[in-house]
Amino acid sequence: MAKFKLIISDPATRKVAISELEGPKAQPLIGRELGEIVDGSLLGLGGRKLRITGGSDKDGIPMRFDIHGGAKKYAVLAGGTGFKPTTPGERRRKLVRGRMITEETYQLNLVVEKQVEEKVEKKIPSKKAEPQAVKGVK
Repeated sequence: MAKFKLIISDPATRKVAISELEGPKAQPLIGRELGEIVDGSLLGLGGRKLRITGGSDKDGIPMRFDIHGGAKKYAVLAGGTGFKPTTPGERRRKLVRGRMITEETYQLNLVVEKQVEEKVEKKIPSKKAEPQAVKGVK
């Protein structure tokens, strides 16, 4: 069974919320990729659109956007997620995970893309003006 720790950041309020999903609630995320926009109602966070920005597995191996699939893979990196070069031009072979969310993924980073606000308006029946007779028209 899948178990995810979700870290949801909201740039509008500059706050972060942490939640966990387990079992059938986590199933809609499996097979999704980094960069996809997910409806918050699938995750129990109704009224929000969330973009998947990153994640890691239980061993702390980060997910990279440019690696296909969801498996671990050694890649030569010059910077970015998973490697910070100490000298200019440095490259190293590092272990990273692909961009697809799998059962082995443990932690996911999500950003609130759009807050959907549902306005509830009371509809008051208004008295419609009765049509007035136009002079000169029979």
